[in-house]
Amino acid sequence: MSGNLLGAAAMISCPHGGRAATTTSAGTALVDGMPVATAAHRYVVTGCPHTVDGVPVPCVSVRWTADGTGITVDGAPVLLDTSSAQCFTAASVPQGPPVVRTAQRKVTVR
Repeated sequence: MSGNLLGAAAMISCPHGGRAATTTSAGTALVDGMPVATAAHRYVVTGCPHTVDGVPVPCVSVRWTADGTGITVDGAPVLLDTSSAQCFTAASVPQGPPVVRTAQRKVTVR
């Protein structure tokens, strides 16, 4: 699987425009000064405006499926802009894949 390495600061949104951000800040490998995103990172969605029949049903989380690249950081598979993912409601109802807007530029290891 090919793709660009994601950093924790990558601009990711749910399919409805809510902002997805990681709640994990630690890491030994950095992209643009931020930790490399891995399958161990938790992503929370805020500001999702999705409704069904007038009832709010917002996306609240993103779950990633690690690709088979074999590349890991701190034992967790790295995430690429091509990695499979799904946004979910609080009731764990799938809402569609997230939209990734930025990718890796400069990688450093500390």
